[in-house]
Amino acid sequence: MGDTHPLKNNLTYADAGVDIDAGNLMVEKIKPIVRTTQRAGSDTELGGFGGLFDLKAAGFKDPVLVAANDGVGTKLKIAIDTGIHDTVGIDLVAMCVNDLVVQGAEPLFFLDYYATGKLDPNQGAAVVSGIAEGCRQAGAALIGGETAEMPGMYLKGDYDLAGFAVGAAERGKLLPSKDMNEGDVVLGLSSSGLHSNGFSLLRRIVEKSGLDFNAPAPFDKTVSLAEALLIPTRIYVRSLLSVLRKDLGIKALAHITGGGFPENIPRVLPKTLAVEINLDAIKVPPVFSWLAKQGNITELEMLRTYNCGIGMIVVVDNKKADDVFSAFQAEGEKPVRLGRITVRKDKGVVYKGHLAL
Repeated sequence: MGDTHPLKNNLTYADAGVDIDAGNLMVEKIKPIVRTTQRAGSDTELGGFGGLFDLKAAGFKDPVLVAANDGVGTKLKIAIDTGIHDTVGIDLVAMCVNDLVVQGAEPLFFLDYYATGKLDPNQGAAVVSGIAEGCRQAGAALIGGETAEMPGMYLKGDYDLAGFAVGAAERGKLLPSKDMNEGDVVLGLSSSGLHSNGFSLLRRIVEKSGLDFNAPAPFDKTVSLAEALLIPTRIYVRSLLSVLRKDLGIKALAHITGGGFPENIPRVLPKTLAVEINLDAIKVPPVFSWLAKQGNITELEMLRTYNCGIGMIVVVDNKKADDVFSAFQAEGEKPVRLGRITVRKDKGVVYKGHLAL
């Protein structure tokens, strides 16, 4: 056994790669951004050991809390490689709050976790600016978060994000409802594009194609490929909550994320029911057609990997489908009549027609 000797020089945390001053600078940069997300019930001042939220001040009488957490996945790699950091925060919020609202809950507050190898306060502030924008779109307060500088865990310039959202619904108002029946109508709300799923496959296709992320997108020459792929996930909270509060007969909502149609829709259906989807009704954005062709991806693989143009599914009472359709149009949505609920025989999702790929 060899002897151990104390180091001759006085080491600091900064010598080990962790810069406390950089962390403090980032906090000062994001304080005014975070304040813009304040809402009834929240306290968005940073610095405490935990965030506070007053449910009574938010107007709830007998609430049930609903929580969700998620990340952005390898979409972050495109942001890192191209230096576009101000939109992935919107994705982070969207992936969490859309999962709350499909259960009938109003998002109340959000916390983020931002981890990097070497903290760049400007990069961090850009990321948080996107998170704050997502919170504003969702009506949620950004009441706290964690910035972790971990040298040796991440390569220079790399970072990862996780988000945590909490919402509430009055007792008895949660979705899905238990009165779904054969013949109920299925509507779809359009996506903004890829949202935040399937990027590991996408990045492999881009790599094999030899395309540069800074080159014009093959399917949209007005923007770079990176800009087209980084279009943020749509946040459906405001339009969905507005229509839900009209009590028009919405029975279930499904957020189309990883796993696409076949994995996400059956999650909100009774085991005795299935959904019949008319693929001919979907207006497929060009990015999906390009991906399918470039990667030689089958229709079924596209449907289980990507949203293919539909980011949210709405199940509604057959007799009230027209009213719900009009209500979504009034909210600025472009609803699509996708199909109907049927008796389940085998699979939870049955397709008619084909995607226009």
